[in-house]
Amino acid sequence: MIETGDLVLLISPKGKRYMYKFDPEGEIHTNDGKILMADVGEAGFGRQAKTHLGRPYLVLKPTLHDLIKGVKRQTQIMYPKEIGYLLLKLGIGPGCTVIESGTGSGGLTTALAWYVGDTGRVITYERREDFYKLAGKNLRRVGLDHRVTQVNKNIEDGFDHSGADALFLDVRTPWQYIRHIPAAVNPGAMCGFLLPTTNQVSELLHALEDAGFEDLEVMEILVRHWKPVPDRLRPDDRMVAHTGFLVFARCMQPLPDEEPQADEPPVEEPVAEEPAGEEPEGEESGAAESGE
Repeated sequence: MIETGDLVLLISPKGKRYMYKFDPEGEIHTNDGKILMADVGEAGFGRQAKTHLGRPYLVLKPTLHDLIKGVKRQTQIMYPKEIGYLLLKLGIGPGCTVIESGTGSGGLTTALAWYVGDTGRVITYERREDFYKLAGKNLRRVGLDHRVTQVNKNIEDGFDHSGADALFLDVRTPWQYIRHIPAAVNPGAMCGFLLPTTNQVSELLHALEDAGFEDLEVMEILVRHWKPVPDRLRPDDRMVAHTGFLVFARCMQPLPDEEPQADEPPVEEPVAEEPAGEEPEGEESGAAESGE
């Protein structure tokens, strides 16, 4: 049963994808003809609805992968291949609070909001107002905006929030903001970073080591699709290879400064008293040796 406002994914006979909010009074115009949303609703998920030209379209409930790929963008978004590993590595789940900086078009923000659930919170910082507004529209479109707090701010002066279970930075020079992370996350929180080049990764690693971060990991994820033809199974001619380096590290609680110990007063050795009326033995023997 498709309810008004539900997201619906329609796939054409040639594999072209259309995603819309369901409106029983609406209609969709495609190269294969017009589809009435009422027909889509009558068909339901997992079935087919035909255009007025008789072309069948699959009617599906979109997955998170579909939502991310369908984000309207002005920036390059993270690929699902990185997002999947990132979610596991950061430990994102229902009830988590996660801080993100570098919202961009909101692709990763969408995934984070999906997984934290209604009991969790995503706090995302974006310095550019145009990206900030676009990400808000994308989140509202998929119905996840109520799980997200958007902040239109540069993080050069630090974060406005604290107590996060995880943190992710997708910014050009993350090493400049390492000093702000301990105040924003819980001790031991996993932190992630995305960078495109090796020299940036090296700069970040130096900063993480100097700041006492532990459990460092650097990786890239490559994906190669295969043609799903049983009698001619072989890899696709093109693949999604290097799109960025993922860096992970744990923000550790700094060791407390050792308290300086107060100087103890010197211990005085007791002096033995000499018996009264007797000359010291040393003086007597010394006089004899001198011939006096």
